[in-house]
Amino acid sequence: MGCGPSKRAKESATPEAKPSSASAEHIALASETPFTVSEVESLDELFNKLSTSVIKDALIHKEELQLALFQNSKKNNLFLDRMFDLFDINRNGHIEFEEFVRSLAVFHPKTPDAVKASYAFKLYDLRQTGYIERLELKEMVLALLSESELNLSEDIVEMIVDKTFAEVDAKGEGRIDEEEWKDYVAKNPLMLKNMTLPYLMDITASFPSFVLKGEAHD
Repeated sequence: MGCGPSKRAKESATPEAKPSSASAEHIALASETPFTVSEVESLDELFNKLSTSVIKDALIHKEELQLALFQNSKKNNLFLDRMFDLFDINRNGHIEFEEFVRSLAVFHPKTPDAVKASYAFKLYDLRQTGYIERLELKEMVLALLSESELNLSEDIVEMIVDKTFAEVDAKGEGRIDEEEWKDYVAKNPLMLKNMTLPYLMDITASFPSFVLKGEAHD
């Protein structure tokens, strides 16, 4: 997970295969993710655009990620908070380029479902205890409904949470561990639908819709 290029990446980058503009970091990331070197370079361009949209320091801060994803840098969003926490692998309060690429790789169509399921589990494990508690699931359901502008009654939300726990909590412990979660997801693959971003299959063709248009925001 280090920032330096791997020995394997260096050795495999022959003069013929290495694009003239590719850096050692780009080649290393391409060798360790589903992205090609050209795609990593395109992601670098995207990163540079996002990382100067609010604070011009070549790092992605939470408000910049929120502005990119939701076109709003002020609204509180639990889902965004968790996404930012998981992207910020080094836990230093901002997202660096390597973290950006490695985190997006999870959402690549070629990434195995087992990896996506593990990442989704961490997303729901709000308090990072290694379990999804009932309250955590309810909080995330409410956050996702709010983001989708769906207003459901308290009774319906409780029914959703109860039904989910009845299906997932196979051990009847009142909490969901990662093994139970992966078993449930394997039987319900649609649960991982939001963990795949199809445009990542061809990132060099066009940037995704969340890329900011026009002038950067000061």
